[in-house]
Amino acid sequence: MKNKHMTLDDRIEIQECLAKGISFKDIGKRIGKSATTISREVKQHLQTHSNGYTKTDEVCPRLLKAPFACNGCDKKSRSSCPYKRQIYVAKIAQQAYEELLVESRSGVALNKESFYEAEKTISDAVRNGQHIYHAVTSNNVNVSVSSVYRYIKAGYYSIGLLDLPRAVKFKVRNEKKSEFVPYWAKQGRTYADFLEFISQNEDVSVVQLDTVIGEIGGKVIMTIHFVNTDFMVGLLLDNKTAAEAASKITELKKNLKANNFKFGEIAPLLLTDNGGEFSIVSAFENDVDGNLESHIFFCEPCAPHEKAHIEKNHTLFRDIAPTGTSFNDFTQDTVNLIFSHVNSVKRKQFNGKSAYEMFSFSYSEELASALGISKIEATEVIQNTSLLK
Repeated sequence: MKNKHMTLDDRIEIQECLAKGISFKDIGKRIGKSATTISREVKQHLQTHSNGYTKTDEVCPRLLKAPFACNGCDKKSRSSCPYKRQIYVAKIAQQAYEELLVESRSGVALNKESFYEAEKTISDAVRNGQHIYHAVTSNNVNVSVSSVYRYIKAGYYSIGLLDLPRAVKFKVRNEKKSEFVPYWAKQGRTYADFLEFISQNEDVSVVQLDTVIGEIGGKVIMTIHFVNTDFMVGLLLDNKTAAEAASKITELKKNLKANNFKFGEIAPLLLTDNGGEFSIVSAFENDVDGNLESHIFFCEPCAPHEKAHIEKNHTLFRDIAPTGTSFNDFTQDTVNLIFSHVNSVKRKQFNGKSAYEMFSFSYSEELASALGISKIEATEVIQNTSLLK
């Protein structure tokens, strides 16, 4: 198989063949390249220098045609040649090629107009709070995500790393949580039971639950995360109590029923942690008429990795409402607005589709609306605290 690029061995072969007076055509046959490629290689890497016998700056007439180099000159004595020498040296040619390769890979692979157009589009999007992947995917720019990060690090863009919403990798939290769910409530609902249920119902949709804390002692947000689409909904709670959580989930179920939807059909399997707000299991498992429609299970204590999907998706929420943000002035409309933007972010795992698009395709836009979520156009998505101002 022919190599796409010239190797050092190829160049050594060229040098040796030139010394023997072998034609470009025959050299090409030896290394699997065309005569034109050999000619271009030699002319691009000629080394010109003088010696003590050089008497003129004129070019030797023999160098005006192939092989363009002195390597195969039939003159017995170099001292009898009055012209400057032009020779092809394999190692020097290889070094020049490698330097060019490094330079091309570290530079900008766009023309001037395309580069500045992409730079303005991406930089404006980042300043608006958007993530790099979302900005690249949502705009017609001829540049990859990895290239954008490289250009930013190299200082080619007007924005820097500190302008990015989040320039660090997600790390699963290792903090402990107290076990508040009563022992009796977890009977038959442990994480081991969850895995057993999954093994017997492989196609069931999993929905993860959690609670996001605002100011200590203030309002909190119960999050509902549909794992298969990364779609997330938030319910504003006045406090972190079981009664408040049960009241708000029941209110959501009533609203869905009024819009001809059933909570149990979209959330048949629930997984959450041991937070005491989830203690009233009947509120999560039964419909508004008291009939069983869902199954809830609890993770092991101190094991947030068992519901890693919702934990990771919370980072998008925290881009807008960082840890320590008070939710006391929030309304449910505020929460719906935040999660509408979160769900409209383009996702790499969905090949540039948003969670909203995936959920609407799997279910419907009407269901998304009934859950309080609206579609935000890609260019209007905000992923920082300015959304709340």
